[in-house]
Amino acid sequence: MAVSRYDQRKNLEAEEANAIGTEYVRTDLLPAQDQTKVRDLLRRYVDQRIQYYGGVETTAVSSDSLKLQAQLWWSVVGAGIAQPTPVVALVISGMNDVLNSQGYSRAAQLNRIPTAAWALLASIAIFANMLLGYRERRTDLLVLVVLPLTISIALFLISDIDTPHGGVIRVVPTNLVSLSQVIHAR
Repeated sequence: MAVSRYDQRKNLEAEEANAIGTEYVRTDLLPAQDQTKVRDLLRRYVDQRIQYYGGVETTAVSSDSLKLQAQLWWSVVGAGIAQPTPVVALVISGMNDVLNSQGYSRAAQLNRIPTAAWALLASIAIFANMLLGYRERRTDLLVLVVLPLTISIALFLISDIDTPHGGVIRVVPTNLVSLSQVIHAR
């Protein structure tokens, strides 16, 4: 479960970067003043998403993210109201994809291994160790250490993979970082 969710988080990060990159290119279809404003907002938004994947999730970051999303949305909607053409509608649709991709990524971050599954894993670990201890009549410390150590390492890895904003194994936003470098260079 943890590995599939980790893969899902990686894929959604790539999709999010793709949606933002596509929208950045689509801003060429907007009038010049709107184009500049939306591009600046998208640059700030990418930087904020990189912070999010880096583990910075505070109330201030979440609040800033919501404000930035509202600014992004209303900047393209304003252009659509001023110039209601199919081309501008494409830009609005692209911004919808950007905002949706953030929601999907957030949902994947919150999707964790259920408590009942953790309880089952802990029960199996405890009973396996109890059976080993019960069966071991002579005191061979190496045998009594290997199974608990192996189970501990396995549970640690599962827990680490299942923790999106902490631990050793994380989704590194390589796609968003690459996108940030490209759009900041323009």
